[in-house]
Amino acid sequence: MSEILSRPSASAEVLPDGPRVTRSGLATEGVLTTNEEFAAWLGERETTDRMTVERVPLADLKGWHFTEGRASLVHDSGKFFSIRGADVTSTGPGPRAWQQPLIHQPEVGILGLLAKEFGGVLHFLMQAKIEPGNRRQLQLSPTVQATRSNYTKVHGGAAIPYLDHFLPEGRGRVIADVLQSEQGAWFLGKRNRNMVVETTDEIEVRDNFRWLTYGQIRRLLAVPNLVNMDSRTVLACVPIATDGLPDGSDGPLADAPDPEFAAELWHSLRAADADGRHTDAEISAWLNDVRVDTPLAVGPIELTGLREWQVSDDEIAHRQGKHFRIIGVSVRGRREVDAWQQPLLAPVDVGIVAFLTRRIDGVLHVLMRAAVEPGFLDVVELGPTVQCSPATYADAPPERRPRFYDYVLGATDNVRYDVLLSEEGGRFYHAECRYLVVDCGDLPEALEPHPDFRWMTVRQLTAWVQHRNCVNVQARTLLACLNSLW
Repeated sequence: MSEILSRPSASAEVLPDGPRVTRSGLATEGVLTTNEEFAAWLGERETTDRMTVERVPLADLKGWHFTEGRASLVHDSGKFFSIRGADVTSTGPGPRAWQQPLIHQPEVGILGLLAKEFGGVLHFLMQAKIEPGNRRQLQLSPTVQATRSNYTKVHGGAAIPYLDHFLPEGRGRVIADVLQSEQGAWFLGKRNRNMVVETTDEIEVRDNFRWLTYGQIRRLLAVPNLVNMDSRTVLACVPIATDGLPDGSDGPLADAPDPEFAAELWHSLRAADADGRHTDAEISAWLNDVRVDTPLAVGPIELTGLREWQVSDDEIAHRQGKHFRIIGVSVRGRREVDAWQQPLLAPVDVGIVAFLTRRIDGVLHVLMRAAVEPGFLDVVELGPTVQCSPATYADAPPERRPRFYDYVLGATDNVRYDVLLSEEGGRFYHAECRYLVVDCGDLPEALEPHPDFRWMTVRQLTAWVQHRNCVNVQARTLLACLNSLW
């Protein structure tokens, strides 16, 4: 690589991380890599990096086996992950009980973005990575995206590039480091360490990596299925500052997709605690109330004992074709190992994930929901206003559908963001969600919403993401998407 790629910045300014990230966010045309150069590189990688994925019956997966009586599906090493049955009972308000398969992966992985200054502007080392479950196979992932089994080389494959920068002995200056959950409806207790680490070392940039500004990455969130889920959750954790910028900038770019909404978003990012409909302390008390009042028991059950689910040699599927299937795939491609087989969770349709927004006393707020999911370690996390699989409610009457679901699907002129994005392609097959931000104005039922909901400023939501097990992965994606609009 050229000398500039490894040369530390000569900038004499010493700024807090927030203003540095924000200044990088304003550099939407790039500094080190132009947008034209990035597009050419991405096209080359999509031509070069390909993966072949073929269906294989679960019973024939190499390296995997059903335990006795098909109680669970596990890897021969006892590592990686397993598919297990869960018996779920909620005895709080609106008691419910159901059974389902869950992915059990108790180890904590690393999702790490490596940061470095070039020309006084912070850059992030993004990876063009192929995953077996991605519909668009190649997507932009963090610098490091690895489970503990992967980076300890249980598979006997190649080492993870740049991993040392995120381990204690080789770690640089930490900008962000938060333990975050993943999909609580599909994983049991799964968490990853979301990290942003800055280095001043000389870095050899491999062919499938490129340095991009935060501004370039933000703009790419408008492209369907390009910035992957793991990148989005880490981007949601980076600090944003709305003041103290060295160039005197006081808000969103003039070329924002919707300048008026961008200005309101910027104002919400800098809102004081007293400017919110609820204070941080009130939100904390509400969330803890819901956790205490929602006893949720998740117990083990054999896969063959699951009501409403059919376990066969080929797959695990819901008897009415709802929710998802567990399928097997055989993979060949350029990764840590060249070929492997594994199970994947395949949703039956495209999910709907949406934020409702409105102004309260002149400040933009986002409507958050207390999301109860069986895989959460703390039972409840802050989730989007709407988060569901439409197939589940295809025949349901309006009163049985999620609150605000029909309003979101019917929105037109008041939609501020609407992009199809992939979920994690290493565990899910063609899992996509339509992510939306919808301005609801004075919608009557949203003015004083159901007790499961609370209005929060964008500043409050950004602060809550810094706490573990508080904001779910879908809401973190939408926060990253909100930050693409200024």
